[in-house]
Formats: sequence, C-alpha cells, structure tokens
Amino acid sequence: IDGLVEAGYLTSTTAMDLQQLPESLIVVGAGYVGLEQAQLFARLGSKVTVIARSRLTSGEEPEISAALEAVFAHERIDVLVNNAGITTLGSIEECTVAQFRHELDIDVLGVFMGIQAALPKMKIHGGSIINMSSLSGIKASANLVVYNAAKAAVTLMTKSCALHFAQAGYAIRCNSIHPGAIHTPIIDKVLAQSDDPEALYRSFVDVHPVGRLGKPEEIAAIAVYLASDESAFATGAEFRVDGGASI
Repeated sequence: IDGLVEAGYLTSTTAMDLQQLPESLIVVGAGYVGLEQAQLFARLGSKVTVIARSRLTSGEEPEISAALEAVFAHERIDVLVNNAGITTLGSIEECTVAQFRHELDIDVLGVFMGIQAALPKMKIHGGSIINMSSLSGIKASANLVVYNAAKAAVTLMTKSCALHFAQAGYAIRCNSIHPGAIHTPIIDKVLAQSDDPEALYRSFVDVHPVGRLGKPEEIAAIAVYLASDESAFATGAEFRVDGGASI
C-alpha cells in the first residue's frame, strides 16, 4: 500500500482505511479502465481473474452462461466488477435494430448474466458487485440513443439487484460507477482521426466543469473503495465520477 500512496493512487489516510480488501475478485471486461482496476487490485494483494469481453460476444446465451459458470465455479468470489461495454454513436433516426441489440447484448445482458453466474458463490459469504454504468446512464445525449438506453438499464438493474439482495438477506452490496469522459488511448485514436483534434479535445473537456478529462486510475480508486469494507453501508447507489458533468 505504501507504494500506491507514493504513486498517487491513494492518500495515506485512505490507505490505512482500506486494509480490509477482497481476497478474490473477478473483473468482466478489461478495456483500459478495467485493466487499470485489475492491476490496482492485484497490487493491493487481491487475487484477480479477468474475463475478456469476447467471452460475452462469442456464441449463444447458453454457451456464454456455461463459459461464465465454468470460470466462476473454480473461484472464490468476493467482488464482481462488470466492466464490459461498447459505445454506439447515433440518434434514433440513425441507429439500426441490429446495433441496438448488439449494444444491449454486451452492456446489459453481459451484466445480467455475470451477476447470475456469480450469485451461487457470493450468496455463501457475501460480497460486493460493482457495475460500470456511465454519465450517459443518467444524462441523455441526442447522438447516443442506444448507449443511453443500455447504460440507463445498467443503472436501474443495479438498484433492483441491491433491493433484492437486501430483502433476501444476502450480504451482497450492488453499486454502479458513472464515469465522465476518461482519457484513454481510445480518445487519442478518435482525436487522431479528426480534422481539428484540438477543438475536438476541447469539446470533450468543456463538458466537465473541472476543466479536464478523467483518468483510468481515478475510476479504479472508486472501485477499490466499493470493494472494501469501508463502503459497507453503500448499496444501490450511483457513484458519479464525472468532473461535475452531471450537475
């Protein structure tokens, strides 16, 4: 933990409070943000299993369920982090039914199936489920109709699961994280394709009152908090990490 303090991931106070971290967790979907989370948990001493997004897109639902259950059957699961997602651009007049279904298959069905597969293990000893939603799960954009629908579904699925777990007496918490724009190599690729990358970058930044984009490690730090016992009273909550964009 001392090394993470020096690297700027955690403050010294937070580090002392986060000693009780999960023994084992599963990260579903390891893009740039998911990879940052997995690496941070590993540095903190947790056993991390990463399931690639491709496991959620190859085959029919029974095959996908079987693949998830096969992985989960051999692992203790203290924390499940559902990261898998894609972003489809377009308005209601531009997007196709095929695009809509593909987005929901990954962003929504992937979360649904991941939780179902993990529950038999997690019901035994409790734990924390962290679903990656988005600023777009609580704030609409004209050219993100499919993505808005998918991430809004994740937001309310999280709350429904949290209520169910509490009412059933399971010691499982379920919360969602809602990042704003995060500066990853994906952003850089988008900028590289623009005729005016500086103006495009400024348009991304201007959405956030703090005047900058987020960093993957800032999202990972919230995931660590939600995985730890320090967040034991938080369930069904939206953790907005968006530089003020949702205000």
